[in-house]
Amino acid sequence: MSHRNDPAVIERLLTTPGRWAIVGLSENRERIAYGVAGHVQRLGMEIVPVHPRAETVHGARGYARLADVPGPIDVVEIFVNSSLAGGVVDEAIAAGAKAVWLQLGVVDEAAAARAAAAGLDVVMDTCPVIEAPLIHA
Repeated sequence: MSHRNDPAVIERLLTTPGRWAIVGLSENRERIAYGVAGHVQRLGMEIVPVHPRAETVHGARGYARLADVPGPIDVVEIFVNSSLAGGVVDEAIAAGAKAVWLQLGVVDEAAAARAAAAGLDVVMDTCPVIEAPLIHA
């Protein structure tokens, strides 16, 4: 069975202030993650860049790995190749995240099922920049 995004979950995630760990976010302004992270930040979310180089992005301190991020994480947004997404989802579950958001084009049905079974909200194959205007966020 394939994952279906719940519009109520998307609306809640985009309108409830939270802490978003964004995996794959770097200072590279050419990458989609950079622009999306800025948009998420403008929605009132705290962003936490997660990238092997642990760069500071949009004024937010970065961490090399999800496991290095201190404190609670509400959403793990995943900007990695679909073949790597399952490992990030497993790290999000281990970190106690409340939700995972697999970015547009990032699809891993098995990982989505694992996250849902672990009690996380799951959004997959869409983008906050696309979804926010639909709910007037």
